[in-house]
Amino acid sequence: MEKILMKGNEAFAEAAMRGGAGYYFGYPITPQNEIPEYMSHELEKTGGAFIQAESELAAVNMAYGAAAAGGRAFISSSSPGLALMQEGISFMCSVEVPVVILNVSRGGPGVGGIQPGQADYMQATRGGGNGDYHVPVYAPSTIQEAIDMICSAYDVADRYRNPVMVLADGMMGQMMEPVVLPPARKASTYEEIRRDKPWSLTGKGDREERNVLKSLRLQPDVLEEHVMHLFEKYDRMEKELVKYETFGNMDSEIIFVAFGTMSRLVAESIEILAERGISAGMIRPITLWPFPVKPFEELSPSTKVVISAELSMGQLIADVKASVNGRVPVRLINRVGGIVPSSIEIADRAQKHLEELA
Repeated sequence: MEKILMKGNEAFAEAAMRGGAGYYFGYPITPQNEIPEYMSHELEKTGGAFIQAESELAAVNMAYGAAAAGGRAFISSSSPGLALMQEGISFMCSVEVPVVILNVSRGGPGVGGIQPGQADYMQATRGGGNGDYHVPVYAPSTIQEAIDMICSAYDVADRYRNPVMVLADGMMGQMMEPVVLPPARKASTYEEIRRDKPWSLTGKGDREERNVLKSLRLQPDVLEEHVMHLFEKYDRMEKELVKYETFGNMDSEIIFVAFGTMSRLVAESIEILAERGISAGMIRPITLWPFPVKPFEELSPSTKVVISAELSMGQLIADVKASVNGRVPVRLINRVGGIVPSSIEIADRAQKHLEELA
């Protein structure tokens, strides 16, 4: 298939439309501004609706409404914008409406800067809103992978009636790469929504009663039963959605763990270490939640150190340590503030960690 050169953010927007998104609600924030800009002039060509909301709070609740009516809704923002959306995401999980959410993350805390970061890991995987809930989180490492994830995320969201998040970063949003775009799906008709999403708010029709989607459950036993129902669904997600890949020699002394664009730098670092006579491998989580525990349970007896490489003060490392479960030492290689380490820096620091443990 023909490849075309696209900027990350514009490719993300195009992928959402080709995945069947008929509704986009957004608010400008760097480094994802090209997404609402692209949607503003392209979505209407597919028969969809674009609305620039007055805030991230408004955007997430507009998406909530569109999804409750059975539409495929797409929202995007960057770190502090996602923080403002957390209440709405909690509501959507409670009411069980499918929405695809994209975070093109930057540095923080607070407003932070506009350079790339990965310090939204905890916010994404633990849920920044109130109550017990989970959102599947996918972490692409290339623009092509992000396109594929965004398109498939709609099927995951619909299958489980749950929001799904794609966690990219400022580097990926601003870079350009050759990509193959999938065929476009048509937005569902009213009749198709009533057939495929019988829970949605599509009017009474031939039903005896109108559907009601609500989050408020004042009776403790009723609320407990609902939360238990949600966690039965999350248990299925943990069995069915986990994805990861390995790179390099998994019988090595050094095993890196990295996601997103950091994993691309680590892959280069592994080649640098090989030139120095040091063998290394990498576990790349593709789903951040559910987190892939299995490859850590299968660590080689040759492994002397597991290194979490990330653009945060150590958020991914919490899941790495839990998965390693004390079998080998775990160390951190990181930069923050929007600074991205070079592959040489990662290799140097990894070699130092190995030497310290000798």
